[in-house]
Amino acid sequence: MLVLRSALTRALASRTLAPQMCSSFATGPRQYDGIFYEFRSYYLKPSKMNEFLENFEKNAHLRTAHSELVGYWSVEFGGRMNTVFHIWKYDNFAHRAEVRKALANCKEWQEQSIIPNLARIDKQETEITYLIPWSKLEKPPKEGVYELATFQMKPGGPALWGDAFKRAVHAHVNLGYTKLVGVFHTEYGALNRVHVLWWNESADSRAAGRHKSHEDPRVVAAVRESVNYLVSQQNMLLIPTSFSPLK
Repeated sequence: MLVLRSALTRALASRTLAPQMCSSFATGPRQYDGIFYEFRSYYLKPSKMNEFLENFEKNAHLRTAHSELVGYWSVEFGGRMNTVFHIWKYDNFAHRAEVRKALANCKEWQEQSIIPNLARIDKQETEITYLIPWSKLEKPPKEGVYELATFQMKPGGPALWGDAFKRAVHAHVNLGYTKLVGVFHTEYGALNRVHVLWWNESADSRAAGRHKSHEDPRVVAAVRESVNYLVSQQNMLLIPTSFSPLK
C-alpha cells in the first residue's frame, strides 16, 4: 500500500509540475493576432530606378486595392544603392494568399506594372514580421526621414532579451529627439532578428539627437544591458516616396 501511495504521489506531482516546466520553454509573449507585416526589398538596376518608381506610382492603385501599403521608401544610406524598401500589412496568411492570387489574375496589374518592372529589378528579398506585443504602429506627426535599425539577437527569443531590448528602445524614445514607428520581430527570414523603424525630422536632427543620447546615463545603461544579447546590427536611412502612406 505504501508503494502504491508513493507512486500515486509522484504521478500527481509530475502532472502539477508539467505545465510549469512547459511554460518555461516559451520564447516570449505569444502572437495571438494574425496580422503580420511583409518587408520587401527590391534591388534595382542603376539606370532603372526612376522608371521603376514612376511606373509603380502610376499603377499603385491596382496594388493597394488588394492590401494595405504601410510605407514605401528608397534607401539613402546604409544599404545597397538603388534599393526600394516597402512594408505591406496582411490580416493573416490566408489573406496574403488571396491577395497574391488576385494580383496574378489582374490583367491590368500584370501588363502595366509587373511585366515592365521585372526587367528593372536585379534582386528581390522578403521577410515576414510581427509587431512585438508591446509595440504598435505609429504615424509620425509630419514628413521626415526614417531609420530602419536591424538587430540580430542571440537565440532564445524575447524571453531572453525582450525586457532589456524594450528598455533600450524606450530610453531613446524618452529623450524625445525621435519617434518610434514600430518594432518588428522576424517570423520568416533570419530568425531572432528585430527591426526598429524610427522617424526623424531630418538626417541632421537624428545626428544631433544621437549625439545627445550617447551622453545620457539612462540610455548608456540601457544599451549596455541590451548589447549582452546582441550578435550584430545595421541600419539604413530611408527616404519616403511621394506615394508612401508614411511620409
